[in-house]
Parts: sequence; C-alpha cells; structure tokens
Amino acid sequence: MEILIPRTENEIEAAFARISTADGLGCDTETSGLNSRTGKIFSIQFSDGDLSILLPLSEGITIGPFADILANAEVAKIFHNARFDLDFLKAAGFRTENIFDTMIAEKVLTRGAHQSASLADTLYRYFAVDLDKSQRKKFNARWDGIWTEELVDYALSDVCHLPRLMQEQTEWLEKLGLTDEYLKKVAEIA
Repeated sequence: MEILIPRTENEIEAAFARISTADGLGCDTETSGLNSRTGKIFSIQFSDGDLSILLPLSEGITIGPFADILANAEVAKIFHNARFDLDFLKAAGFRTENIFDTMIAEKVLTRGAHQSASLADTLYRYFAVDLDKSQRKKFNARWDGIWTEELVDYALSDVCHLPRLMQEQTEWLEKLGLTDEYLKKVAEIA
C-alpha cells in the first residue's frame, strides 16, 4: 500500500489527481473526541485499497479538492460507522454524498447471530486482518498534533480495507436478498 500525506497545495492537488478516478473510497476521520459539537477533526483519510491518503488537518492544512470527492455522488464513500464521521464532517462544513456503511452492512448480514460489528472483528472475519486499536487513545484534546509513523499507520489501517470489504459485503447482501434492507437502514443516516 502506498501512503501519501500531502501538506502543500501542490501535494494536495497531486494526491487528488491520483485518487479522484476511483469508484469507491474508504473514508475515515480522526477526532479529538466523540461529540462533533465540542470536538474537532484531526485528519481525514481516503483509500482506494492501493493508495491511502491522510490529510493532516491538525497541521492547519485544508482539504482543498477532496471536499469535491466527499460531495461527488458518483464516488462511493465507504465508512465504518458513518454516522460518527458524517457528524464531524457536517459540523466542519463538508457535504458527503453516496455513502456505504460497512458497519450497517455487517449488522444486516449478521442479524440474529450476536456477532460484533466492530471494524476489528469484521475485518478479522472477512480477511483475517488483526487491527491494532491501541493508538486511538492518543487522539484527545491534549494531543500535540504531530503525526508519528505509528499514528499514520493506525489512521490508515482502517480505510485501506474498506473498499474490499464493501465489495464482499455487497456481494453477500445481493446473494442473501438483503440489499433493500441495507439501503433502508443506510438512508436513515444520510
């Protein structure tokens, strides 16, 4: 997986050009807390599965043309627990269209099975990926805003798997005749 952390306007434009043709992008945010009214966004991450981009908003950069990707209805934005990220993105003034929520899909697919729909558990079930969530606790109101290699790896570990997870879940939703149920549930958060 290739990683880009664009910080200048030229780097942001170049990163945008490389990922803007994707049909679907894994998306995630890192935030200072759980409440979008009192918290702030530290970063927005995007991944097509091969190229992952972290926009370090904590360093004062703007997302530039990436706002267009969020608003583009032709590109699926793939979140896990989209409601959380969408609350923060909306509070920051960003409109997001064409949302796929892997957590909602997993809840529809495993209904009645009493299985966790957490991203870590879901990725392990599908791909035997073991996510390390220990870095998450560093993101709080007292965080210094410095992106260490460990924090970048943590932030991008979620999004890089989301395009492939959406593909698998979509196939299962179709096979099991659950697509309409999924679409009804995801419409409630959009």
